[in-house]
Amino acid sequence: MQFFIDTANLNDIQEAYDLGVLDGVTTNPSLMAKEGITGDDNIRAHYKAICDIVDDNVSAEVIATDFDGIMKEGRQLAKLDDKIVVKVPMIKEGVKAIKAFYEEGIRTNCTLIFSAGQAILAAKAGASYVSPFIGRLDDVSTDGLSLIEQIVQIYDNYGFETEILAASVRHTMHLIQCAEIGADVATCPLNVITGLLKHPLTDQGLAKFLADHKKLNG
Repeated sequence: MQFFIDTANLNDIQEAYDLGVLDGVTTNPSLMAKEGITGDDNIRAHYKAICDIVDDNVSAEVIATDFDGIMKEGRQLAKLDDKIVVKVPMIKEGVKAIKAFYEEGIRTNCTLIFSAGQAILAAKAGASYVSPFIGRLDDVSTDGLSLIEQIVQIYDNYGFETEILAASVRHTMHLIQCAEIGADVATCPLNVITGLLKHPLTDQGLAKFLADHKKLNG
């Protein structure tokens, strides 16, 4: 399973990259605003800065909701760098745009997926990725992980090439469970990825090794 980091913070992206486990980055307007990045020119420059850090797969989201607007923004984003994946919302005009982008050879990430039916539409239109938001489903007392399982089964049944990108991943167990059930990618904050490093027995074992070494070697 690939690990993407869900942020616009360059320091976090660099840290994840230096850790050696980063496969890509996802962003959205809210994450850009959190970093104080506003204005089209500044946002595009920030995407380019992200692309300069990572090897591939930088999801850059369009703001427009009409077909012509989505296409215009998406083409502009795709021109920034070959690593850009245009992030398109799951709406009728978005699905139309995904099909058009596919025909132009532009990769897309269909975001705000909350049902298997939406995932089917996105895959049939040619999306490179679909992003089911499992944490947000959990927030409304729905099992987000079961949606991942359902999409995996459907895509396997029909040989869809669209990759399943588990989004809104909130904690390390989400991440591990996504790997267990066959998500192609999980995107999450850096602390969820680094949380995989932690285990009390590792800490205890290392402390004992160091204590024994100190005792034997003064």
